[in-house]
Amino acid sequence: MIELRELTKRYGTKVAVDHLSFEVKPGQVTGFLGPNGAGKSTSMRAVLGLDAPTSGEALVGGRRYATFRRPLHEVGALLDAGAVHPARTALDHLRCLGRSNGIGRRRAEQVLELAGIAEVGRRRVGGFSLGMRQRLGIAAALLGDPKVLLFDEPVNGLDLDGVRWIRELLRGFAAEGRTVLISSHLMSEMELVADRLLIVGRGRLIADTTVEELAERYQRGVIVRTPQPERLAAALEAVGARVVAEPDGRLAVRGVDAVKIGDLAAEGGIPVYEVTRRGATLEEAYLQLTAESVEFGGAAA
Repeated sequence: MIELRELTKRYGTKVAVDHLSFEVKPGQVTGFLGPNGAGKSTSMRAVLGLDAPTSGEALVGGRRYATFRRPLHEVGALLDAGAVHPARTALDHLRCLGRSNGIGRRRAEQVLELAGIAEVGRRRVGGFSLGMRQRLGIAAALLGDPKVLLFDEPVNGLDLDGVRWIRELLRGFAAEGRTVLISSHLMSEMELVADRLLIVGRGRLIADTTVEELAERYQRGVIVRTPQPERLAAALEAVGARVVAEPDGRLAVRGVDAVKIGDLAAEGGIPVYEVTRRGATLEEAYLQLTAESVEFGGAAA
């Protein structure tokens, strides 16, 4: 398990992380969301011992990362796909990392195959595309077959096939009981892969929830399809509901739930062909939740 306990990190007068506490549990994919400057990368760097906390602590399995004798066997991470010497081949890069942690040479070849770039293993990394570098970074994170995985924007630069591959990979690791923490700005992808969401803004925790719970919180009412929309709209408005006719003839209803709509329709003998709860998308819910935490906002075109 990854734990942040009252983690605070300051850079001079700038507070990047402000008394942040949360847990990332095994057996699920946890999405780490927040606007630019919210403290996500700083928090992940603190977990890996790359940034020393001003106060508080970041732990993996109850220990600081720096105390692991062979950390690649415990934690695999990809924070920056460009952090590779461009003159090295992909295979040599992985073998150097593996040697530092007592990992055999054959393992480097195995993770290159897993990442789908075995055929370019003897090419220099300086000539790699962004997507190829991303796959190499993921391969490096998997070298020690770790129980804990941290990825910052793991689909960055990947094509559609690569996005599907990393999605299935992360879900598979979670199913094995590993701890998976991913940071991303792609809400559509996070909606597909994450079991749980941690949302931060201005260095503080805003929400610890699931995609379903967040969408429910910002749900947009109920859609109803009936051959008698005028009669049903009048019955709903009589009990205080807000009813708007959609362009396709369906009714968008707020203020009453699906059960109440069904009861009113039955009482009035009004046929109903569809009653669908319309929840907010993850993107819509996220934007509402973080509206006051956006630090860098552009002007309208």
